[in-house]
Amino acid sequence: MRHLSRGKKFHRQAGRRKSFLRNLMLNLIKKEKIETTEARAKAIRPILERLVNIAKKNTLASRRLVYRRLINKKIANKLIDEISPRYKERKGGYLRIKKLAKFRKRDGAAISIIEFV
Repeated sequence: MRHLSRGKKFHRQAGRRKSFLRNLMLNLIKKEKIETTEARAKAIRPILERLVNIAKKNTLASRRLVYRRLINKKIANKLIDEISPRYKERKGGYLRIKKLAKFRKRDGAAISIIEFV
């Protein structure tokens, strides 16, 4: 039984999986819209929405939390200074996942677009 096991593993070890998801989030913040598989989009959505919630506070402590989680200071500043102020009045649901009618050739994985609302 798989009690209390959360999230997808993506056939990676813990450190590599964490790095993989962080890089996906960095690309999404940088471009504000990326095309990826549905499973990957669903995996980064809750993590990034929590980060936007933290960034909305715009305190020193929240900045440090965002820097620690994203590592890249330039992209973290973009999240704090440009993206999070857009959602000051919004309670949640900052990301949208659109399913495309495309499938990846090699393994048939469903492709979708994840973007900021």
